[in-house]
Formats: sequence, C-alpha cells, structure tokens
Amino acid sequence: MQKIIDKVVETISPERAVRREAARRTLRVLNSGYSNHGASRTKKSLIGWNYKGGSPDDDITDNLDVLRQRSRDLYMGGPLATGALKTFRSNVVGSGLRLKAQIDADFLGMSDEEADEWERNVEREFQLWAQDCDAGRMLDFYEMQALVFLSMLMSGDVFCTLPMIERKGNPYALKIALIEADRVCNPPVVKNSNIRGGIEVDQYGAPVAYYIAQKHPLDRESMQNKWVKIPAFGEKTGRRNVLHIMEFERPGQRRGVPILAPVIESLKQLTRYSEAELMAAVVSGMFTVFITSKTPETPVGEVVPIQQQVDTEDQNSYELGNGAIIALGEGEDIKEANPARPNTAFDSFVMSMTRQIGSALEIPYEVLIKHFTASYSASRAALLEAWKTFRMRRSWLVSKFCQPIYNEFLYEAVARGRIKAPGFFDDPVIRLAYSNAEWYGPSQGQIDPLKEANAAKIRVQEGFSTRAREASELTGADFEMMVRQRAKEEKMMREGGVLNNGSEK
Repeated sequence: MQKIIDKVVETISPERAVRREAARRTLRVLNSGYSNHGASRTKKSLIGWNYKGGSPDDDITDNLDVLRQRSRDLYMGGPLATGALKTFRSNVVGSGLRLKAQIDADFLGMSDEEADEWERNVEREFQLWAQDCDAGRMLDFYEMQALVFLSMLMSGDVFCTLPMIERKGNPYALKIALIEADRVCNPPVVKNSNIRGGIEVDQYGAPVAYYIAQKHPLDRESMQNKWVKIPAFGEKTGRRNVLHIMEFERPGQRRGVPILAPVIESLKQLTRYSEAELMAAVVSGMFTVFITSKTPETPVGEVVPIQQQVDTEDQNSYELGNGAIIALGEGEDIKEANPARPNTAFDSFVMSMTRQIGSALEIPYEVLIKHFTASYSASRAALLEAWKTFRMRRSWLVSKFCQPIYNEFLYEAVARGRIKAPGFFDDPVIRLAYSNAEWYGPSQGQIDPLKEANAAKIRVQEGFSTRAREASELTGADFEMMVRQRAKEEKMMREGGVLNNGSEK
C-alpha cells in the first residue's frame, strides 16, 4: 500500500515525493540506534577506524609472538615498563606469599588446640618442602611465586608441570617445573582444528592436552625441536598435570595477553621521546670550540680522546666533547643548531602520558613512578586505589598458583604419612576442610603510621576487623606468631627485671 501511495505522489508531484523520501531517510537514521553513534559508518570521525575483529584465537593467539617479544623488549629497555612490572611484582608478591593454614575445625570435629597443633605442623612441613621444590634446583617456592607472576605479566601466561622427583635428604618428591609461554605452541604439522596455541581442547573448550617444545622456539639451537604431549589431567586420579596460569579477557580464550599489550605503542614512543630529549640535553651541555686557520701549518686537531669517540673509523666526522677543541679545514664552517634543552615542557608531557599508561595498567601514576608530592589525603587515595588492584591480583595468584600447589603438597604429605588427616582421600568435602588456607604477603605500607595504627585500633574495638587481619594489613605479619613472640619477650623482660616501658624495677 505504501509503495502505491509513493507512486501516485511521484506522478502527481515529483517535488513532494523527493521531500517524502528525504524525510523517510532522516527518520531511519534517527531510529537506527547505535548506527548513528558508535557504530556509524558515515561520520567522518569514524570512517578511518579499522575495527574488524575476530575470535579470541584470531585476535589473541595469532598475535602473541609479536606482543610477547615487544613486551619483553620494553621490560629490558623501557624504564616506565620495567617500573610498572616490578611495582606489580613487589606489591603483589614481594618476598613471597606465606601459608597460613585455616582448617575447618568444627566440621572435622577438632578442638581449637588440636586444630592449632595440626596447622602448625602442616606449616612446618610445607616450609620444609618449599625450600627444595624447584625441578631446576634454582629457586624456592617464594622466589618461584615472583617469577611466575612476573612471567605472566610479561608474556601473558606461564605454565608449570608437577613432576615427582626423588632427591636425597628430601622426604617429598613433588616438584615444580616452570615453562615459559613460548614453549607451549603447535608442532609444525598440526591437522587437528582443536589444537591452537599449543593447547588441545574438547567440545566444551576444556583443555585436553598441552604441546610443549623441548627447546625454546626463539633459541638459536631449536632447529631440530621436538614436542611433548602432556595430558591436562591424570588418567587415574583426575588431578592436573599442568597448571596454566593466565588471566582471561574473553570466553573461549586459550592464551593470555601481556599486560603491556594495550600500551606497547605509547610506552615505546615515550621511551624514544625520552631518549631523544636526553641526547639533546647532552649535546646542549657540551662546550666545543672550533678553530679556523688560513695558515698551512698542522691544525690543532680533534681533541676528543680516541677511546671516547663514537666513530673512530670515519675520518671525515667531527665529534663534540666536553671542552673539546676542533680544527676545521680550509673552506669549512660551522652552523650552530641550538637544541634549547632541557625542554621545559618535557616533564608535563611525560606526566600526562604516564597518567594514561597508569590508567590502563590500573596503577595511579603516583604509585607507578613513586612520586608522592601531593597532600596526605591525595597520596593515601592513590595508594588505596593501587592496593585494590594489588589485592585483586594477589587473590588471583593464590587461586591459580599458590593454593593448587598447596593442595598437591597435601596429597603427598598425607599419602606419605607425614601429615595425619583422617578421611582426606575418602570425601572431597573433608579434603576441602583440610585444605583451607590464607596467604599473607607484603603490607600496604603507611603514609602516616600513627593515623594508620589508630584507625586499625578503632576497627578492632568496634568489631569491624580482627587483630589477625590488621596485623596482616599493617605489617604483613602472622598475628599468632606475633602473640607467641610477644609472650616470649614479656617473659624475658620480667625475668630480666625490666618493665614494659623499658625501665628497670
């Protein structure tokens, strides 16, 4: 019916038909939702936007080789990138996340005293195991935590296998073998479409097996490389053979993305700019005198020592130096190019870029560059905001690495009879009750220790927190160990005739 009316109007009044069509097109634009906004294909500001994407494997896995190598290059040569990754490592892991066993005593029918004794025994055994848990015999468990976390940030993910290696003097065989992300990759000839990025998955996307290169693919000696297929889970026990430590961004994602990926270009350009400004300042700071002479006598020469010259092979180049005197040949002249450095706008520009980079990495720029010059409130706000990220990542590391490793340790410790845990292998719920634990790491730090201590005191008094939590937050210490140590110190002071305030009786 609409088309018939349009034909009639077009025949009677072509001008009115044109206006009707224009109004109809305008109405379509107004009622087209996002097509007139973020999805517009006609706005000049969006026409040049190359937005074509793909599946998680297309967008992520196929680009990982470049992303990893650029991320590592920035870590090795970009001060801001290096500082960002080390800031994460130092605050999330520090010297290591320490185990605090927290079994469900009520469910297991234990008294508080029995539970405390069991927990102390487990922590003692775990400490023994942690000293020699590296398959490569280079790191302890706490150093491995830092390496795992740093490698994940830099490469996007990291893997570890759990071989059983018997060693003299060590009652435990469980070991951890760390595998850098590059080594988990497809063999040269792969026809199975379920294998991508070195990981084979089933119909639900669950990992079935991992393909691990025996040599690092970037190693110059990896021409005759071979791959080992390791099942993701044990055939008899169903326990994991491989831990894949990564952070997910999209459903169906198989491999992790380096944390620097969104800011690689910004970091590289900022590094180049900083290097250029530094070189310009160096050149500007050099005082060099050029001498011209019309006499045929031997010129004074270039008085920049040979060992300090950048290019000793090129005899036609003149090099600037600190207080250097350079003789020019006949007909030669110097035109001064004053770099006008240092650049007064350098700091403000770099700070602006640093704020953007910090925002992408979820670190306030004050924490990123360790620059606290604002008020107490502003500095504390920056620190609190940063610690939201640090705590989130610490919790993630515990769930992906520390706790799974602790669970595997308990399996062996109970199986060998070094830890008594009735019902451990009989019921998963009982096993979970024995496996509960907390992990303590570096504390947040204090801008004003007195204010922080008073605030902690009030939270405990009002029931908003516990002494154990506050001890962990303020100092990163284990409250129970602190109580035992304090009792020991108080006893020593009483026996030595010293009052609590330090004065003698």
